Amino acid sequence: MEETKYWLWLNMVFGTGNHRIWEVMSFFRTAEKAYLSLSSDNSMVSLTENELKNVRGVPLRNAEVFLANCAKRGIGVVSYTDPEYPAQLAHIYNPPSVLYYRGNISCLKTKLTVTAVGTRKASAYSLRAAKEICSELSARGVVIVSGFAVGIDLACSMAAADIGRPTVCVMGCGVDVDYPRQNFSYRDTILAAGGVFISEFPPGTAPNSPNFPKRNRVLAALGAATVVFQAGAKSGSLITANLSAGQGHDVLCLPPADIFSGEFAGNIKLLRDGALPMYDASDVMECITGDRKQYSGTSAAKTPAVPHEAVHNVYEPAAAADAGYDTAAEPVQTAPAEFPDELSEQQLLIARELAGGALHADELAQRLELDPAELMTELTELEIYGTVRSLPGKMFELIR
Repeated sequence: MEETKYWLWLNMVFGTGNHRIWEVMSFFRTAEKAYLSLSSDNSMVSLTENELKNVRGVPLRNAEVFLANCAKRGIGVVSYTDPEYPAQLAHIYNPPSVLYYRGNISCLKTKLTVTAVGTRKASAYSLRAAKEICSELSARGVVIVSGFAVGIDLACSMAAADIGRPTVCVMGCGVDVDYPRQNFSYRDTILAAGGVFISEFPPGTAPNSPNFPKRNRVLAALGAATVVFQAGAKSGSLITANLSAGQGHDVLCLPPADIFSGEFAGNIKLLRDGALPMYDASDVMECITGDRKQYSGTSAAKTPAVPHEAVHNVYEPAAAADAGYDTAAEPVQTAPAEFPDELSEQQLLIARELAGGALHADELAQRLELDPAELMTELTELEIYGTVRSLPGKMFELIR
């Protein structure tokens, strides 16, 4: 705990997930020494004006008070040098210097971990496969890691929790934030089964869209292998799969139920690129306990790791064009297939409403007769998918 307050201070000065923390730490053996040097008048590290302002304006006491408040609320905090810090994250690009958690973080002290991902709008076939395979893996001592989204993620985590086995849920918001709202009722079951909710984002952090690409590097790293149950052509699961491959992990993929269905276009792409077909839990067990050929991925084959900034750019229009996505200026509603496959009917209605131009959130809510809070949740999801972007003054527009 003593060293953790110095790591937390570094986060307060440089910002959560900022790689500058590691640039600074390359000069020091401990976070305490970094603090003592930076807060002195003769620091060896060159800082920007804004960083200097933060160093002078953030007393160590702020970190101490923050840690005390987390403890009062039942939120654990581990830093990079803490014995409880997950070993799986120690050597990835820009590892989280601080993690917040609720539950049993010790369940990650095993090499038998699998990251399970897939679409939010899953077919009955994929959901059945996710439940049966993850249930068997859990029964054999594997810890399932998911992003706790609706659909495949929740099915995989609950397959473990329902038989009293731990599961890890990696959040793109604070661990105290009820997101996704429809999954909140499952939290107690997961915690009671010895599971844990973890995040590098401080308590109270909203599920803003830039958080999720950053979260995905942690999600990919925690699993000794990644399994994809269902993914469309533009599914975020493909990002996690490539991150996992870039970190040197096997990627397995459920064979599609229908090779002609766009709902499984991502599965087909992964399998063509060299992902291992997954027919049952034994295929996964062989990967995490035996010696199997690793999937190199498309971009990961050239680089040992993928910086999260590069992943974030997947959601930007220019990068989307480079990736082969359609960024033409034609209104999206004239080509429904250009929307991400995972959008719900309500999200499609919102996207189509925005096709005519940017709108204020209140006007959107009125047009669609939606509760404002529910609308904001849906808009957040659409930002994550890269379908809409927020503008100043609660305005939102469709990304062409």
